[in-house]
Amino acid sequence: MQKIISGSQVKELDKLYVQVSGITPYQLMERAANEFCHWFTANFKKDKTINVYCGTGNNGGDGLAIARLLADQGYFVNVATIGNREKGSTDFIKNLKVLPSSIPISNWRDLKPSEIIIDAIFGVGINRPLEGEYLELIRRLNEENGVKISVDLPSGLPSDTPADGEVFHAAHTVSFQFPKLSLLFPEHAKYVGQLLVKDIGMEQKHFDAFPSEQYFFSGESLAAYHKKFHVFSHKGDFGRIILAGGSYGKMGSICLSTKASLRTGSGLVFCKIPGCGVNIVQTTIPEAMVLAPSLEMDIDTNIELTGIDAIGVGPGLGKGENAQKLVHYILENYAGPTVLDADAINILGEHSDWLPLLHANVVLTPHLKEFERLIGERSDNHLQRIKLAKAFCMEHKCCLVLKGAFSLISFPDGSQVFNNSGTVYMATGGSGDVLTGMLTSFLGQGYTMKNAAICAVFHHGDAGELAGDKLRRGTLASDIVENIPQSFLAWDIE
Repeated sequence: MQKIISGSQVKELDKLYVQVSGITPYQLMERAANEFCHWFTANFKKDKTINVYCGTGNNGGDGLAIARLLADQGYFVNVATIGNREKGSTDFIKNLKVLPSSIPISNWRDLKPSEIIIDAIFGVGINRPLEGEYLELIRRLNEENGVKISVDLPSGLPSDTPADGEVFHAAHTVSFQFPKLSLLFPEHAKYVGQLLVKDIGMEQKHFDAFPSEQYFFSGESLAAYHKKFHVFSHKGDFGRIILAGGSYGKMGSICLSTKASLRTGSGLVFCKIPGCGVNIVQTTIPEAMVLAPSLEMDIDTNIELTGIDAIGVGPGLGKGENAQKLVHYILENYAGPTVLDADAINILGEHSDWLPLLHANVVLTPHLKEFERLIGERSDNHLQRIKLAKAFCMEHKCCLVLKGAFSLISFPDGSQVFNNSGTVYMATGGSGDVLTGMLTSFLGQGYTMKNAAICAVFHHGDAGELAGDKLRRGTLASDIVENIPQSFLAWDIE
């Protein structure tokens, strides 16, 4: 799991790394440029014209190295610089000296538009809005039609805070070793495009000197987060869980959660649903058992909690009187692992006096709007949401998964994990219900809260990627469910 540090710490990290590794800063820059070029050459043909725009700092040095390496492989590359070359950073000047004479280099004003634009103007050092000729250049590039690629950060974007002013609009951003925090903000999607994080050889021990409670998870050592079962394990060992939800016209939600929990490995799944959903669930999912009121159509609080390993409540539940009673009853009477999703979160948001009932075994899984209802505060600033999620979990000693691209998992100890799996094709009704079933399943199987959250969120995104690769915009939530076993197989999870 990769630690995320602030942009202001990057230079110190680089300095520390070259000291302990025995390489030079120039060699580290060369390593980053090679990683960029490996990705680039796998995705772009040599018949495209390329303009590389370089500032005079280390990001510009990366750009010069990239231009040289691409030219060596047969690409037609032009370089344009902005700023005083003679006052550039040490490694910028070094890369400028070794740039082959075959690569045209000019002032940015003299360069004609190209089919591919590589932005290496500013990196993590920028801390104020663009102005002067830098602003003029970025505005011009944003109006051009070429494929736009940023090196480490889109120029004009601060590394840790929301954008303030004009920013380069990249279709792809190739960052090194770890994503800078601002690359993970939803409001910056139009600047970042597709985010790729390339490993340049730094290990976690090199980050130990830099305090941070934020991490980026891309599946490293995923198997270590999973629980292992032996040959004599039986269905009881794989957990007895209850999934509570569903209402007239919304039974699909609880069906998706139930299927997902079974595909994730639950041994026994009981569905607490209203009477109107009995035939639907028993016909659709014969492996599930139904707990329903004998006479009433609405869900009720008649539920036996003894012997249950985990509960998930909320998908399709509605916010009626009985639904509210059920949420309150579970929070008040069940101390085991509990997942609150969808309407359970909305109900909790309307009853803030119930918040003291949250405990260390509770995990909430809101999307952005549900999070606002829960917190009682609206914000279009993701940095603020990150802080609010951390404070909420530390205060109420619970876990929270803020769903979306790079879903954020916050823990009661203040640590936070951004998840790096998933695809835009998961933006379809029912995807969150699938996550509820997966998370409840892992908790029921005896995973710790941390491991359950990390595994559920990662495999949920990965299964979505597998489905999206085949079906694109046609991906359904049920397709995510069907790809859960394939995700386990892909990561060698038994």
